Amino acid sequence: MHSVSYAMSAILAVGGLVGFQRKKSVPSLLSGIVMGALYGVSGYLISNHVDGGLYLALGTSTVLFITGVARSVPSGFKKPIPLILTLLGTTAGFYYGAKINEVLD
Repeated sequence: MHSVSYAMSAILAVGGLVGFQRKKSVPSLLSGIVMGALYGVSGYLISNHVDGGLYLALGTSTVLFITGVARSVPSGFKKPIPLILTLLGTTAGFYYGAKINEVLD
């Protein structure tokens, strides 16, 4: 479970850095680093069997999904980066939602 969080952490951090490098977008840099850090912390918590890790990962996935949708709507869902954010948030959200359900059962 923690591997997914660490992968998401790396993807978002690198994405934020690329966004900054290509377009000098400070919001991309900050959001990539912050969201990447949240996934990194959730991965650490999950790997150490701390209860809040799965919930942090699910919450971060939800924020990522909402951000992706909010950025996709103005372009009519035609720009690739917001669609990728939406897809990543959706996929990770369903994954962590399922893992939480497994733990609760």
